[in-house]
Amino acid sequence: MITDGLIQKAALLLQQGRYSEAENILGQLLTQNPNDIDTLTLLSEANFQQKKYDKAEELVNNAIALSPDESSLFYLKSRIYLYKDEYREAEKYANTAISLLPEDENNYVILSNILLAQKKFQDALDAADRALSLAPDNVFALNMRSTALLKLNNKDESFRTIEEALHENPNNPHTHANYGWGLLEKGDKKKALEHFSEALKNDPDNSFAQAGMVEALKARFVFYRLFLKYSFWMSNLTSKYQWGVILGFYFGTKFLQRIASNNETLRPFLIPIIVLLALFAFSTWIIGPVSNLFLRLNYYGKHLLSREEKMSSSLVGIFLGTSILSVIGYFISKDQAFLILAIFTFTMMIPVGKIFNQPRNIFVGYNIIMFLLGGYVVFQTFVNHIVPDNIAIIYFFGFLAFQFLGNYFSINRKN
Repeated sequence: MITDGLIQKAALLLQQGRYSEAENILGQLLTQNPNDIDTLTLLSEANFQQKKYDKAEELVNNAIALSPDESSLFYLKSRIYLYKDEYREAEKYANTAISLLPEDENNYVILSNILLAQKKFQDALDAADRALSLAPDNVFALNMRSTALLKLNNKDESFRTIEEALHENPNNPHTHANYGWGLLEKGDKKKALEHFSEALKNDPDNSFAQAGMVEALKARFVFYRLFLKYSFWMSNLTSKYQWGVILGFYFGTKFLQRIASNNETLRPFLIPIIVLLALFAFSTWIIGPVSNLFLRLNYYGKHLLSREEKMSSSLVGIFLGTSILSVIGYFISKDQAFLILAIFTFTMMIPVGKIFNQPRNIFVGYNIIMFLLGGYVVFQTFVNHIVPDNIAIIYFFGFLAFQFLGNYFSINRKN
């Protein structure tokens, strides 16, 4: 009886979001009865909620070994793998949960979520519809269905579905946040802000809504709105198509440059296009931290930015300001060193803008190397009035390579 009471208390603590306290109680119970399925399951959930994914998996594996026919254990395991971004394994365990208990709508909901993460939008819609055939009022299934429809470009049906979810639970923070993201992708930033605000009113720590609020506030700037459209379009593509766009853009620009250099008649028409393409490519790298710099001037926006976002935007702002001052210095003094400094600080905005991306150690290390190489070139130019060509070439190729490296990790993370 005492054990049952403690398990119920731990379950209540989990519902209240007091995961560490629940973990302490369940850990003590597990030492008394290491083979208790309920204790193992709840303790795995407590670790999962604290992002201790390896420990959560170890515990759920122990539970599965004791009860291999329990659908809820494979459901939990699929959630763990989903949040570890290991989608194939997550899908496998979700399907195992379905095979063990096909009448449980939650198994189809998690499968739909996993399929959305893999950008299998039609399959995700089918899974959400299957969940709704079992439980028409399941709010999470309605959210999955709405997102899948939006990605399939069925916007009207998507918004009808999300409104149905709000009708079922008007205060659900995830539904409001999801609605906000849908509206943001549609281009309605004003209404999106209303739903993000409502989500944060009900759950101030909702990171999904916080991220949406940041994007919606930045969307007030016309250039960022255009970038956001491009970003949504790219994010809906699978990795091979994303690489196709990136490589097509790169080699297409090179092709236009070659034509312009060999054809004097077409050159006046092609050069502006090439310049615009180059500016667009450059802007996609720095627009995030630059817009964060402007967002820090907003009373509410500055509280939504993380410490890393603030630091990144500050660094980009410093390099941008230095570049502008260096250009002015060059026109005043005609000293080539100022031009080298302007080029160095301008190009450094790209790696610095991504300095805190994952994997962080690679991006931080790359930034340090780039800064040392470029800084050495600038130092030699100012002090000895020579440009060390070998180091400058290494820096240039490092700058080009970073763009492919950054895209590689970005695409892997999003897919």
